Amino acid sequence: MKLFWVKAVPWNKKIVTSAIEAGADAVIVEGENIPKVRELGIVDAIAIDDLVFVEISSKEDELKALELSKAGPVVVDGKDWKVIPLENLVSQSQNIIAVVRSPEEAELAIGVLEVGTKGVLLETQDPSVVKEVGRIVKRRTLNLELVEAEVTEIRPVGMGYRVCVDTTELMTPSEGMLVGDTSGFLFLVHSESIENPYVAPRPFRVNAGGVHAYILCPENKTKYLCELSAGERVLVVNAKGEAREAVVGRNKTEVRPLLIVKARHNDREGSLILQNAETIRLTAPDGSPISVVRLKPGDRVLAHVTEAGRHFGVKVREKIKEG
Repeated sequence: MKLFWVKAVPWNKKIVTSAIEAGADAVIVEGENIPKVRELGIVDAIAIDDLVFVEISSKEDELKALELSKAGPVVVDGKDWKVIPLENLVSQSQNIIAVVRSPEEAELAIGVLEVGTKGVLLETQDPSVVKEVGRIVKRRTLNLELVEAEVTEIRPVGMGYRVCVDTTELMTPSEGMLVGDTSGFLFLVHSESIENPYVAPRPFRVNAGGVHAYILCPENKTKYLCELSAGERVLVVNAKGEAREAVVGRNKTEVRPLLIVKARHNDREGSLILQNAETIRLTAPDGSPISVVRLKPGDRVLAHVTEAGRHFGVKVREKIKEG
């Protein structure tokens, strides 16, 4: 998740209030004004004197910023920004926070080299700009590669615990979450955003799978479904592979009848245990939902296939076999 910091120096109550409403991660103020921030809302307040600033106007400034970034986040300011200096910094460090003064500069900073800066520090006296930049930074979509996987087997496996991930988002048709029995083969499980004759739509929910399954989270990390709790973040993904962050509101775990779906993409095989019910759906290549009770071998579903291997949810390169 990209950091969104807002500068309120000199003190500007409207800017601080707008920052809180826009979901800022921190407000930058003069040290004596930190108590004033606390009175307006719950948000981190950072004294401007505690930050490391580097103004970029030469190659020497770039090298200085890179050296300082080895110890922690560095705020870089190029009042006459060019793309190349920012690319040079981002290509060598993930501790760069760029000063921006407009939505356009924010788009550039968080999108440079696709990876983007660690975050932005916004300087503005316009509350509407605060809200627009907040929308850009906090609601930015990522792009994940989805492939077509061919279903090879589907069968009941008995009773067990499954997890519904309830979020503070409202998902639309073709959106869901990436879940799998192994970390390298994740199925796009469709949200409960579809009208059906059995229960009312619950577009905030994905009935995601067994408690043991992996779910893809921000920063390319995974968690076990049973570990998710209120306030944590997961990724909502659509059939195009566009992903955005969502806040977990509840982990709803119950005993239900389960089935296992197995599928193959090229030489890779994966599986996912899901609740055995009409309203549980995977996602077809065209984005349409497919109920698991109607799946059959030969059907194609969307999946995210990568190299397997995680250590406490972080991708690692070592010999790990999951299956």
